Amino acid sequence: MINEKIEKLIEDLPDSNGARRFYEDLSQNFPSEAKKLEKDQGLRSDVLTISAFSPLLATTILQNPQYIAWLKRERKSSTVREKDELLESLARFALTNSQVETNILLARFRRRELIRIYLKDIRGLGTIAEITEEISNLADAILEFALNISRQELENRYGIPLELDEKDKAKPAKFCVVALGKLGSKELNYSSDIDLLFLYSIDGSTSGQGSRGKTTNREYFVKLAEFVSKLVGKQTGEGAAYRVDMRLRPHGRVGALAISIKEATNYYKRSARMWERQVLIRSRASAGDIGLFQEFFAKIQTDVFSKELSVEKALENVRLSKEQINLEKTAKNGFDVKLGKGGIREIEFIAQALQLAYGGSDSWLRVSHTLKSLSRIADRNLITESELTQLYEAYDFLRRLEHRLQMEHGLQTHFVPNDLEKRLVISQRMEIHFVADFNNELTKHTTNVHKIFTQIFGEKYPQQSRQKKENIKVLIDEKTSGKDDLKPLLYSLEKSENHNDLDYETLFILKTFSEISPPFSEMLTANPKFISDLPKLHDELSEKDYFKEIQQEISGNKTFAEDLAKLRKIWASFILKIAFFDVFEKEDLQTIRLLQTELAEASIENAVFISTRELERQFNCKFDEFPFAVLGLGKLGGGGMDYGSDLDLVLVYDDEKPCPVNDLSRAEFYAKAVEIFVTTLSSLTRDGSLYRVDLRLRPDGKNGATSIGKNAFFNYLETRSAIWEWLAYVKLRAVSGDLQLAKFAENHARKIIHENAQESQISNLKSQKLRDETIQIRQRLEQAKSNTRKGKEIDIKFGEGGLQDIYFAIRFLQLRDNIPDDGENRSTLFSLQKLIENKSLSNENFENLSIGYKFLSELDHNLRLTVGRSTRLPIANQKALQIISNRMKLDSINELLEKLTFHRLNIHSTFEEILQS
Repeated sequence: MINEKIEKLIEDLPDSNGARRFYEDLSQNFPSEAKKLEKDQGLRSDVLTISAFSPLLATTILQNPQYIAWLKRERKSSTVREKDELLESLARFALTNSQVETNILLARFRRRELIRIYLKDIRGLGTIAEITEEISNLADAILEFALNISRQELENRYGIPLELDEKDKAKPAKFCVVALGKLGSKELNYSSDIDLLFLYSIDGSTSGQGSRGKTTNREYFVKLAEFVSKLVGKQTGEGAAYRVDMRLRPHGRVGALAISIKEATNYYKRSARMWERQVLIRSRASAGDIGLFQEFFAKIQTDVFSKELSVEKALENVRLSKEQINLEKTAKNGFDVKLGKGGIREIEFIAQALQLAYGGSDSWLRVSHTLKSLSRIADRNLITESELTQLYEAYDFLRRLEHRLQMEHGLQTHFVPNDLEKRLVISQRMEIHFVADFNNELTKHTTNVHKIFTQIFGEKYPQQSRQKKENIKVLIDEKTSGKDDLKPLLYSLEKSENHNDLDYETLFILKTFSEISPPFSEMLTANPKFISDLPKLHDELSEKDYFKEIQQEISGNKTFAEDLAKLRKIWASFILKIAFFDVFEKEDLQTIRLLQTELAEASIENAVFISTRELERQFNCKFDEFPFAVLGLGKLGGGGMDYGSDLDLVLVYDDEKPCPVNDLSRAEFYAKAVEIFVTTLSSLTRDGSLYRVDLRLRPDGKNGATSIGKNAFFNYLETRSAIWEWLAYVKLRAVSGDLQLAKFAENHARKIIHENAQESQISNLKSQKLRDETIQIRQRLEQAKSNTRKGKEIDIKFGEGGLQDIYFAIRFLQLRDNIPDDGENRSTLFSLQKLIENKSLSNENFENLSIGYKFLSELDHNLRLTVGRSTRLPIANQKALQIISNRMKLDSINELLEKLTFHRLNIHSTFEEILQS
């Protein structure tokens, strides 16, 4: 029988059934190991999480339960382990498994290390670049170990392979295992093949001091390559360490397994096809003599990156390579993350094409790692900062998705199935709780990638692409003095044939948008028709009735699809106008957020109208009112919506009324109504999307129904709600739908949670529970979502001293001292004012939180405007940081970071003081 704590943990995991089976098997077969998990909360969470994310690794742990104790020692390290450190671990592993055959030993060691690396990946304790680098380091260590074993065996047979130095003295010949492809760029997947090329220094012969006498260096090194390949790649009952692919070597399948530097150099200079030279962009020494590879690459580098190769020819060659490997692969029952349109291969080819095109004359572009190369390409203005951000985000999303797919069963798959249940598990493993949101993210990233890919390579033919580029160049030269920020936007304008109407004021506005706010510049690039709707520089903000104007647009529509299209178009026009007054600093932050909150409320109200109309269409009946109340939490509840904010909603219906549709059960009808309503607000169409709708704060979370009856809602809050839910529901606010029910539900729910909080303080023990659980919830949130995912980047919301410290402190005090929200103003600053008036806060703590909040809130807003939906300060993006500093009237980026550190320290110390008082 699984105890309540463990069952609750399991229920929140993506594949809860798989995790439950794992724990039952562990308890039955290895009770002592199961007890270790019962005693260690952190270890228990990690092991069960691994089992839910990877049935492959769950099986590995059940086959090797001693790995649990090993993981307990290893799991807290977040540093990237280098090859030498992993080689030492492998040597120790070999000593304790001395009776095991080498190829089985290597496969076991790799599988064990993947448990540690994948846990780090799941927990977000490393960037995608760090995760793939560590996977690559693991392969390097295994190859080095295999090379040492193989070399010793062959030297026992033939002696040492020799070559002559300049003085005709014999010395050991050199050998190198060259990594190509993803291993070559240190971007290896969990289930990638490893593409290898074996090089040796020079022909000659061995010393003959072995059991089989002398042989040629060629024969020796060919056998050495065979030995290494078999040790690493031979299939056994436990699989192989890696699948070894040597087809990329000179002459492919018919070529020698090992080749001298002289032969290799001649081949790549004289015989290699363009795609073979392209392969060498991502090459490096993985094992053996690093200097030998450096000597080889120095000889052929100018052939890989040729000055004689024109930009057009380079792009055409890469395009032909794309066609040769069937880049635009389609799948009938899903999507190929690697080869599909907008997939990983397109990102890699964008980087490699521009490296080949410009790397001949600019050696700084000659770097193997995809993300590093893209960054350098952007620094040379070959792609825009906006495009760089899109490619970075897409690469991160697609590679993590690829990892989730591959680590389910350890297969080399890149396929996302269309099957809804399978997609749901994949979505949850990506920390996205709804399939619709996952689909939106996948569509957004692949659309962005393919758009950039098409701009670089052209729609169909290189000639067409070159003509487009010439036209764009004329526009830029004539009207913008060659400003690179405007290239994508002008390209889009040219395609829409609206560029002739541009005047210099409009161009200045577009240029400013491009520099200050790439996210909104992208919206204009995607929809250039909105440019004519933008205000002029002398315009002032005028009062708008968002609800009425949206209603006028959608009132005459005949279909649901038409409703969604019209809603998205007018919403985009409104949000761009708000952004205009923000970009040009014509309105303050409070006004900008108020406008966004009003727009969100109007969008929800019109979504209610659209959903009601669609329900009437589907069920052929009339509804007197929308079937449920819409309640807001989070930023919507507090009236502080900002760019990219989610809509945190709870949907409540009157369970004392009969089901509005006679031939449906109540559950079926309300599930359908919620689906239509959420689709209206959140689905991604060709006209864009509005908001992410988050229903996870509803009773019973993802395990609960998407809407709930009012009496069941109140009963849940009274009897089963957790303290973290009380903290969230402090900001509950009636927003739309059945407003009478919404107001009643808001007031009664608030009354219940405050009574719960007061009752919890009857005894000191219970009072301590409210405090302790608030601290624990905050810490768990920080661990799950903090800046550890992005390495050195600072998370201004979830990190220590971030906005969540302020929110948790305020809500804890509101519950502790029974100070509920009331009236229209639910803002953070207003709540702080109420707390000090009630003497719940000292003057010093009030000052720390209020001033700190103003700083972080302004920083958060400018981060959303300049970078997009992110809680992390992009330390590497100096351009964005400088813009943010300027908008916050700070002298430098250093001052920004110093002030951020100052406020975070004050906020966190205040948070700790409040929760410990």
